[in-house]
Amino acid sequence: MNPRSPPSVDTCCYNIHTRRYDRCHAQVGWPHHNRRIASISATKGEINGPKDIPDIGLTSSVLAVALGMSSQMQAQSKTPYASMAPLDQYLMADRNAEIALARSAAPDAISHDAKVLVLGPHGYETAAEGKNGFVCVVERGWMGPFDGEFSVFWNPKIRGPICFNPPAARSILPLTYKRTEMVLAGQSKAQIIDGIKTFIKQELPPLEPGAMSYMMSKEQYLSDDGHHNWMAHLMFYAPLMDGAVWGADLPNSPIMLNPQFSGAPEPIDVFMVPAGWWSDGTADPVRVR
Repeated sequence: MNPRSPPSVDTCCYNIHTRRYDRCHAQVGWPHHNRRIASISATKGEINGPKDIPDIGLTSSVLAVALGMSSQMQAQSKTPYASMAPLDQYLMADRNAEIALARSAAPDAISHDAKVLVLGPHGYETAAEGKNGFVCVVERGWMGPFDGEFSVFWNPKIRGPICFNPPAARSILPLTYKRTEMVLAGQSKAQIIDGIKTFIKQELPPLEPGAMSYMMSKEQYLSDDGHHNWMAHLMFYAPLMDGAVWGADLPNSPIMLNPQFSGAPEPIDVFMVPAGWWSDGTADPVRVR
């Protein structure tokens, strides 16, 4: 089978064989194992904005960072980040800049009235109270997988703006608080995993139906490689299940299974759906392999 013609615009691509997410540059040919490409739009063309995107709300009932999930992830990075860097490297000196970055995770119609958290030396602090039940925050690398090729756990440059809807703010955000608390306490990965297991048994609220989040910030930094901002996407949280139930990672399917939790140790699966445009309304064309 001959490879299809490469896209004429900068596009974000997902490799179903390797579970890597690649932004494909203009006039760059596809590798041998990335020949099946389908455009996510009603006309099988590029997604140019909100009017061309399918209604994904009807196809989803419950994907975050997620962090540690962009193309050429930590396994290919030239900097290993084997241990935690000095704390100040994870903090943002400009509090207002962090607030703006957190709000950029979702369209203004959502994030303007959302509660906003910023990271301080002792954990996340409320920077702005909200009115609509949404919570926006900039997550760090430790909210991604603990190990493996997608892990950016200790990378101090990771910035993952995310806005949780009310069900996710109640049942997923506590995991962000807990992981962050243990990281800032100087605990090792093994200690954090044990602590999360205990937290799940004793304190974590049950996963609420409809829990989801927005990661549509053009300013997100999810990888040291390539396009740091990966792609605009939505994430839906579900109990552990076979990804095939969602049609995830199948040829031409827009749904991807995020390796963020996946039972290691959180008993949650996260499904991602490309949004097709950034929170500011500018296009983020997407293709799926």
